[in-house]
Amino acid sequence: MQIDSLVTALDLIATFAFAIVGARIAASKGLDYGGIALIAAVASISGGTLRNLFMGQRPPWILNSWLFASIAIAVLITVIAKQKKPVGRFLLALDTFGLAVATVSSASFAAANGANFVSIVALGLIGGVTGGLLRDVLCQVEPVLLHRETIGTSCLAGAITYAGLHYLDVSEVIAAIAGGLVIVLVREASIKFDWHLPKI
Repeated sequence: MQIDSLVTALDLIATFAFAIVGARIAASKGLDYGGIALIAAVASISGGTLRNLFMGQRPPWILNSWLFASIAIAVLITVIAKQKKPVGRFLLALDTFGLAVATVSSASFAAANGANFVSIVALGLIGGVTGGLLRDVLCQVEPVLLHRETIGTSCLAGAITYAGLHYLDVSEVIAAIAGGLVIVLVREASIKFDWHLPKI
């Protein structure tokens, strides 16, 4: 699989995962349909947008209009389901999957555009956590990134894994899978065992 095709496929998957979680959180906060759509869009495309802008590229939603289809489907599912309960375990797992995909996608994009090791890791982290951070701020809830579940740590570990394997000339697919698995394992373990970074 060509790297561009891999990044595009990962972006579509991550966009839907983040959009459905964002839409559900917006619904649980009592936002109207427009608010739900806005939060779903911000949660799902802001990370990729920042990633591309930092690399001097156009945002992915300009290059690939199918990203909006992913968002629309997520919003439609949320509106039809009419669920206003807090995000449950299934959506947390979906969010974790989105984190893994978005981080690896962003790291792959950085690597494909000649970024150095540190930049690959940084852009992977930015691509993974930006949408969720802005989602929580706009929904007026304490950002999960800042106080629990080691989201940032998970994405950082996965991005480092991907970047390390990339520099060792390991197959791009293997590097992407390994990086994603690290993110899923670290975050799922942090949820199961209630791990947190130390606090003052």
